[in-house]
Formats: sequence, structure tokens, C-alpha cells
Amino acid sequence: MHWLLRRLSSDKHGALIAEFAAAMPVLVLLLLGGVEVSRFALLNQRMDRLATVMGDLVAQAETLSESDLTQLFQATGHVAWPFDMATQGVVIISSISIPPPSTTTPKITWQRRTGGLVAGSQIGAQNATLTPPLSGNLTIAVGQTIIVSEVYYEFSPMLVGALVPAHRIYHRAFFRPRIGALTSLSAG
Repeated sequence: MHWLLRRLSSDKHGALIAEFAAAMPVLVLLLLGGVEVSRFALLNQRMDRLATVMGDLVAQAETLSESDLTQLFQATGHVAWPFDMATQGVVIISSISIPPPSTTTPKITWQRRTGGLVAGSQIGAQNATLTPPLSGNLTIAVGQTIIVSEVYYEFSPMLVGALVPAHRIYHRAFFRPRIGALTSLSAG
């Protein structure tokens, strides 16, 4: 009997399985964390692109109607794919201008949004006045317009949701209209 106990205590065949079992939870957590970090990076890239694309498309128009803006908003799901903007995101497009012969106080002349997330614009509401500068040293002169595209998304981790809380992502882009002033939306 003493011989059998000594032989079992010197046997190392099961040691690798025990070490693997101890390390397995850490390896799984690292794998799941890597997947979530990749999703978060992709989401940030998509939301930044969405803000840029929407602002650029609006700024390219000579005139813009409500139906034109509705059609542009329909593209948000394609740009943001595989992320669901209809329930977890919102896109806000604003036109800021100083109409002549105004003073030097910029005003949000119009603002529209699409998406299911409830979030307000960080630059203000429609018809509100702004205190320059908007971002860094971005300024508006009398008679100029700036298009601001803002994107919010509520990121909820899929795999490690119990460990990491939801996080609201925000991106914005500024554009000057290329052809028209875009200080108003037509009804069509």
C-alpha cells in the first residue's frame, strides 16, 4: 500500500489537466474581452464614418427638402451596419448660421433627427443661439452656414455585459455647405 501511494504522488500525468482547468476561465475571459474590444473599436469607426458621411451628404446639396433629408436618413442603417441605429442610435443634423444683417451670434436655423435612441444635441436645440466657438477655433461669419452631424449610439457589450456597463458613444462632424446656404428646409 505504501508503494502505491508513493507511485501515485510521483505520477505527473494529470498535472497538465489541472493547470489547464485553472487557466481556462482566464483564457475564456481574455477571449471574450478581445471580441468586445474589437466590437467597440468597429462601432467607434462606424459611428465616426456615419457622422462624416451624413454631414458631407447634406453639405453637398444646393437646396434640401424634408423628403431629401428623409432619404438621406434611410442610408444610416447601411453605413452603421451591423449596428442597429433604429433602436440603439440617433443621428442629428443641424444647420447653424448667422443670417445677414444679424449680429455675430450664430443660431441653429433647423435641426432634424432619426433613430430610436433618446438623446439631445450637444450644440443646442432648433432656434437656439450659440456661443462661439463650436469646436476649437471653428467660427462662423455673417452670411455663412455650418452643417453639424451628431451621432449617438448606446453600446451594450454582448458577451461580457455583466462585467462591463453600457456606454454611450458620441461623434460629430462639421461641414460648410458647398453650393447653397442651406439655412432652411423646403417642404417637399
